[in-house]
Amino acid sequence: MNYGAIIKEIGRGAKGARSLDTAAAASLFGDILDGKVPDLELGAILIAFRVKSEALPELLGFKQAMDARTAQVAVPDGPRCVVLPTYNGARRQANLMPLVALLLAREGVPVLIQGRHDFETRVSPFELLAALDLQPAADAAAAADQLATRRLACIAVDRLLPGLDPLLALRLRMGVRASGHTMAKLLDPCRGRSVRVVAVTHPEYLERMDAFLRLDGGRAMLLRGTEGEIYANPRRCPELKVYVEGEAGVGVAGEEGGAPPLAGLPDAPSVADNAALIRAMLAGEVPIPAPISAQVQALRTLAG
Repeated sequence: MNYGAIIKEIGRGAKGARSLDTAAAASLFGDILDGKVPDLELGAILIAFRVKSEALPELLGFKQAMDARTAQVAVPDGPRCVVLPTYNGARRQANLMPLVALLLAREGVPVLIQGRHDFETRVSPFELLAALDLQPAADAAAAADQLATRRLACIAVDRLLPGLDPLLALRLRMGVRASGHTMAKLLDPCRGRSVRVVAVTHPEYLERMDAFLRLDGGRAMLLRGTEGEIYANPRRCPELKVYVEGEAGVGVAGEEGGAPPLAGLPDAPSVADNAALIRAMLAGEVPIPAPISAQVQALRTLAG
């Protein structure tokens, strides 16, 4: 593949750049995942996409490349598997992503948490999961065993799609996120049996992901995440949009108004305190925030 010609097309700036068609995007991202693109050209490509943003055909092509390379996790008979990406971790609030997972698993809905962590200024979600007695599976087969035995599994992204992990690791070297971080949230390790939860940070990505999920198919939930994580903000519920084979609807309506702190939900908790809070909610000792309950109900319905 002629990477220079591609850079010439996509590297003309936000207004002058041209987008790749789906087939070309799939071929390019496949080469990136396979480690075939030299460092100089790779850096230029990633910055070009960051400046111009990925067009819908490019997102679809990138996803095709991922699908061809992503290890698949077997889902037990019954409801679909809810796939929760975790790539941020807690910064100010308690991270309630594991609470969503544990509530669903308790109701018999399988949940697969996938991700990685390299933010020095945030609390690792994997440390929190470990405090809740959930360790990452060694591979896709081990994750399938976890789903079969406890309806809950965790796996690092390098065990699902090895080529994506070094792409994500470039954030520390480049100083900014790139296309890999967008695509990591769209990873589907249970194709045909999944419900993907896609959380975005910036409002403009809600429109882009909405268009993508309508065309990509399957079942999914889209929301503006809490500190980048997949759980509905307990202080003010965002709109939770749901997708079933390209048909979009509102699973939970968003709340209006501000997002003041809630009593009983401390800011910047330690891993131990965050885990204790989740355990207390599961035991009924502390109320589960209404937005979390609504999200779990909507996901249970999507899972079938």
